[in-house]
Amino acid sequence: MKAALQLSHITKRFGNVTANDDINLSIEKGEVHCILGENGCGKTTLMNVISGLYRPETGEVFVNGEKAQIDSPRDAMKYKIGMVHQHFMLFNQNTVLENIIVGEERCGAVLKTEEQRKELQQMIDKYQFHVNLDDKIRDLSVGTKQRVEILKVLYRGADIIIFDEPTAVLTPQEAEHLMEIILELKESGKTILFISHKLNETLKIGDAITVLRKGRIVYESKKQNTTAEKLAFEMVGKETKFGGFTRNEYCPGDPVLKVTEVGLKAEKKPVSFQVRAGEILGVAGVDGNGQQELEQLIVGILKQKEGRIEFLGRDISQSSIIERKMAGMAYIPSDRLEYGVMEGESLLFNYLLGNHARKGFNMHGLIQHKNLKLYAEKSVSEYDVRTVEIQEKIGNLSGGNQQKMVLSRELSQKPKLIIAGQPTRGLDIGAIEFVHTMLLKERDKGNAVVLISAELNEITELSDRILVLYDGEIMAEDAADTFTRESLGLLMAGKRKEGEEQ
Repeated sequence: MKAALQLSHITKRFGNVTANDDINLSIEKGEVHCILGENGCGKTTLMNVISGLYRPETGEVFVNGEKAQIDSPRDAMKYKIGMVHQHFMLFNQNTVLENIIVGEERCGAVLKTEEQRKELQQMIDKYQFHVNLDDKIRDLSVGTKQRVEILKVLYRGADIIIFDEPTAVLTPQEAEHLMEIILELKESGKTILFISHKLNETLKIGDAITVLRKGRIVYESKKQNTTAEKLAFEMVGKETKFGGFTRNEYCPGDPVLKVTEVGLKAEKKPVSFQVRAGEILGVAGVDGNGQQELEQLIVGILKQKEGRIEFLGRDISQSSIIERKMAGMAYIPSDRLEYGVMEGESLLFNYLLGNHARKGFNMHGLIQHKNLKLYAEKSVSEYDVRTVEIQEKIGNLSGGNQQKMVLSRELSQKPKLIIAGQPTRGLDIGAIEFVHTMLLKERDKGNAVVLISAELNEITELSDRILVLYDGEIMAEDAADTFTRESLGLLMAGKRKEGEEQ
């Protein structure tokens, strides 16, 4: 049987960087083929070649045994290739139906809405999508929005569907439902390309698995012939442990951070909590439920309209960002491009950010460039920030290496409180292990950590206590071992128990 999709000697370069190096890959019809690899290994670039966003320097693409000329996403759809992007491309003010049919070539000059509605409803029923075509996108949950994106691809006739990190913004229950949908699509004859850094997902739904490292294929296997440990090793090129971190006994000290009656969203109940020395408070929730507002209020990016924030016994409600940093607060922002780095500046310059007023870097208003250079070189080495030189623009680095640079800059200044927003987003398995180890070391030194993450494994493995946010309010707060994944998932969806809304 001819392969549904075949890549032959695909090479894609960006300047002097080779993102995909002589890739040969065969995807069988009706299988779920998982693509794994560390950050910056070329996974997304390869998917963008397949979906028509990039044109390779060399190589050919074959669909059902015939050479395909794919120069744009529209060309890809002609070959029945569709991509479900991680960041949804939907119009919030329009209905589900309007979002799906807009720009669809079959519509022509006259919309045949009833025919389209009937066809879409049949798809919804077939795959049990639980979507109302008349609902506005703005009123839908994240999981439902994703199902709308899948419907768009199916309605345009895709037989080969690419999923790019599809569970990154879903609750555990929504992720489980998505897995069921993907398996149902497979049963109906669709071919699935599934990109994920989560090994448990890969081993659950994948038929075949391909691992990329530094732009090349380093490992290929059928699911039944491999293990999570083997996949992790191939992804990073070394042995990697899974959880089971060594930590000191949980003996929390005095409160380091106190948040009292601080509002995260308009017309919602203000939040109050505290974090003590020697503990990690995990803040769980689906993106968009107040996590970003919380982190930005604590570090001073957003100004408080109500309530009080105390750090080490002092009211910092009106303190500036730099005053909070100088007092011992470190900040790993969830949006590093907006608040963590300056893309157009060098790696060296980015190490100065937030440190420009510190002793050793600043003497009588003059930057001590020699000290800064030594500090930057040491940090790059210790945190394995992969760069040609410290004068390289940080925008040229992969997202994972940018994140490691931010971590090294923030944790090297002996903080008493670390606000870590999505600290491992975009990192490979080896880097995730390193970050988790560093956060636990900070906790074991007696420092306080606020870990804000949408990754439940990260929250449950690292936290001493867990706080769950939903729509700007605290749904629950308790010791980590009192929660199960199921109970956390329900709370993240706004339910205190099955079927009960907040």
